[in-house]
Amino acid sequence: MVTLEQIETARERIRDVIVGTPYAYAPILSEMSGIDVRLKKENLQITGAFKIRGAYNKIASLSAEERAKGVVAASAGNHAQGVAFSANRFGCRAVIVMPESTPLTKVNGVKHYGAEVILAGSNYDEAYAYATKFGAQHGLVFVHPFADDDVIAGQGTVALDILDAQPDIDAVLVPVGGGGLISGMAAAIKAKNPAIQVIGVTAEGAPALKRSFESGVAEDTLSVRTIADGIAVRDTSPVTLGYMLKTVDRVISVDDEEIANAILFLLERQKIVVEGAGAVGVAAVMHNKLPELKGKKVAVLLSGGNVDVTLLSVIIEKGLMKSYRKMKLTVTLVDKPGSLMALTQILTDLTANIVQIAYDRTSTDLDYGDAHVTIHLETKGPEHQEQIRSLLQANGYLRNEQ
Repeated sequence: MVTLEQIETARERIRDVIVGTPYAYAPILSEMSGIDVRLKKENLQITGAFKIRGAYNKIASLSAEERAKGVVAASAGNHAQGVAFSANRFGCRAVIVMPESTPLTKVNGVKHYGAEVILAGSNYDEAYAYATKFGAQHGLVFVHPFADDDVIAGQGTVALDILDAQPDIDAVLVPVGGGGLISGMAAAIKAKNPAIQVIGVTAEGAPALKRSFESGVAEDTLSVRTIADGIAVRDTSPVTLGYMLKTVDRVISVDDEEIANAILFLLERQKIVVEGAGAVGVAAVMHNKLPELKGKKVAVLLSGGNVDVTLLSVIIEKGLMKSYRKMKLTVTLVDKPGSLMALTQILTDLTANIVQIAYDRTSTDLDYGDAHVTIHLETKGPEHQEQIRSLLQANGYLRNEQ
């Protein structure tokens, strides 16, 4: 096991490099959940995620001869930026292998720190296989994103920050992908106070580690699919699973819709940008995954904020639909002058704002002389949408709506 002494040593080693990220009370989230929630905002870390802690500790622990060879890593983005930043600090070569689907913002973030980027594989595990082979061929030192004691010790320093700020917490919610972060944090927490619960939160679309934790045996999956790309790990590491089985209390999961809701909530109500992996703990709180924690003091780690802007725009749009502030509907009307005006007058009378409209008179499922009109509306909640729906149906307009 990684020891508390190793984690404390790592803390001293990285102290002058990392940012002391905020640990703050979340009043709105606390009120809506009944849990006393504090947010540890590692999304505001120097590279946008906690990963700099483990990466820097690892590279700082290498000998001068090892650093002279250069380092290689595989990552969906955050570990990559941590390794690139750290290697740049020590003046050593860094090669980062990233999945082909990695958001451009993360690729550019890695290149910004002077690392070489290779895009290979459809997920982390395929990029990992390529990176290990490439490193062996070129004599580079591999910096593992989670199954490495120096990396794990570095990640565990997050827990020390939390315990310094609030030593009497009852539980900590930690995003889980490969398991390095929770392994380090749990080692520190259980050494300090075994009564504190350490709960991992995974994405349902990447179930391998949760299944493995529950069965006690490392299991892999054939594929992963989740908007939380930072924790989209297909295969289970026996190293981190072994640590987790000794120190972690529970592992739960949230689905992509819950993660998206949490991202939107954090953006809109907390005024902070968090990526999918970083939002899973908040998603668990928002969607009542842990009712036994009501009334308890809970730390929730926002592990990273390097979200793809394109994905964020989709999440916002879907969130507005889910919260009844937007609706999309299609109506069929007679294709003649005044028909569209009559339809829009109904919407005007109901104070529904049209933000987009499309007119289709050529679809094969239309009767001759008809047209489909697809309209996107800004609305004022579920009651308002029901009024719109009812009045359109009463006038024979509504064909389909979302």
